[in-house]
Amino acid sequence: MSADDDKRLAAQAAVDLVTDGMVLGLGTGSTAVFFIELLGKRMEAGLKVKGVPTSDASAQLARKVGIPLVTLEEHPVLDLDIDGADEVDPALNLIKGGGGALLHEKIVAAASKQVVIIVDEKKLVERLGKFKLPVEVIPFARGSVEKTLQDMGATVAIRMKDGNIFHTDENNIILDCDFGLIDDCCSLSQKLNGVPGVVEHGLFVNLAERVIIGANNQTKILKKP
Repeated sequence: MSADDDKRLAAQAAVDLVTDGMVLGLGTGSTAVFFIELLGKRMEAGLKVKGVPTSDASAQLARKVGIPLVTLEEHPVLDLDIDGADEVDPALNLIKGGGGALLHEKIVAAASKQVVIIVDEKKLVERLGKFKLPVEVIPFARGSVEKTLQDMGATVAIRMKDGNIFHTDENNIILDCDFGLIDDCCSLSQKLNGVPGVVEHGLFVNLAERVIIGANNQTKILKKP
C-alpha cells in the first residue's frame, strides 16, 4: 500500500471517533485532508458537527465538503482535535508545522478536550529531530531570532515557497531549524518559548493523547504512556 493509503486508513479510524454534535479541530496537511474529506461524506449521511479549521486551506476544504465552521470565540473548548504530524516519538511528543500552520494547530490542540494524531507509520521515530523543527517568527525579529537559534546549536534556514519567503496565515515567517536529534523536548520547548520574537514552534509536547497509525492495510493505536 502507498503512504496515501495508510493516511486514508488512519483518517477513517479518526472519523469513526466523531459523534453527533461535536465541535472539532480540523488539522492541516496531507493526512488531515483525508480526514476532512471523509468527515464530509459522513455529514452527507446525516452526521451533524461543526469545525474550527487550523488554516485557510483547511477552511476552504471544509466549506467545499459541507462542514459548518465556527471560531474559538464561539466555542473556546473543543470536543476533539484531529491533526497530522511530521514526527511522533514513543511518548507521543510531536514535531508539526511542515504545512506552515503550527501556530493555529497548537492553539486548537490546547483548546481541545482530546487530541488525536493521524499518521502513516513512516512518521514514527525513536527521537524527534530528523525532520527540521519549524519556528514561527515575526518578520521584524528575523535577524535576532536567527542568531539566538544558531547560538543554541541549530542550523537555520528561512522557509521559501515558489522562490519567495513563505508567510503563514498570520503573515509571520518560518525558520526551519536543524538541532539534530533532540534529547530533551521539554527543555528545548521551554527555551524556544522564551526567545523574544518567536511566536510559536513545532514541538508539541504532552498534547497528543492518542496516535492512530495506518500501516499495511490496518491501523494501530498508540496511547499516551
